[in-house]
Amino acid sequence: LGEVVYVELPDVGDDASAGDELGTLESVKAVSEFNAPVDGEVVEVNERLEDEPNLVNEDPYGDGWLVKVSGSVDGADLLDADGYTAVVEEESA
Repeated sequence: LGEVVYVELPDVGDDASAGDELGTLESVKAVSEFNAPVDGEVVEVNERLEDEPNLVNEDPYGDGWLVKVSGSVDGADLLDADGYTAVVEEESA
């Protein structure tokens, strides 16, 4: 995406279904949706991103987090950062 300039987040209390759209990230070049990792409920959103969307680029594993979803991860096909990097590298090879 490049530099994120706008973030649209769901509301606290919204239902999340694994794989379904939760919100969008907008850059100068494109708008992309991001999806729920698990079934559950949105329990918190990062309100700082309203005024500081650049946190997604600057500190994605810290202050740039997007949402917190309650739900079970049992059996969920989730990746950590290293696992995701490996998938991206494999697909681009």
